Amino acid sequence: MRRIWTSAELNDKLNFPHVGQVVRIERTVTKLDGSALRKRGSEVVFGLTSLLPERASAQRLLQLNREHWGIENKVHWVRDVTFDEDRSQVRKKAAHIMATVRNLALSVLRLAGADTCGIAAAVRHCAQNVRTTLRLVGL
Repeated sequence: MRRIWTSAELNDKLNFPHVGQVVRIERTVTKLDGSALRKRGSEVVFGLTSLLPERASAQRLLQLNREHWGIENKVHWVRDVTFDEDRSQVRKKAAHIMATVRNLALSVLRLAGADTCGIAAAVRHCAQNVRTTLRLVGL
């Protein structure tokens, strides 16, 4: 469940450049901690956007927010949890290259049928089965 409230009433009171609207979103969330236990709860988040109400309705802002979290859950969360990216010691240009390699690995595994919850198992399987890994990349 998701509900949103939007307002442009605070725009003149906020010291934030280009603010178009403020939003309050209530949503039901399911926390995945790696175990079979899934914790359900609710959260309230606040935000602001430069999009004026005539350019983005409340429904559109809710859609944009959901699309953002789709990317976060499918890419960034998986890269952080599976590849432990946040603790990486790689810096400068090499960090960009490693992020590209991780994205490539995720794309190949998804094309092979792994979903978000099965990426870690697929990575372990590929690490233990070189032939499988080579076949996935066309070698």
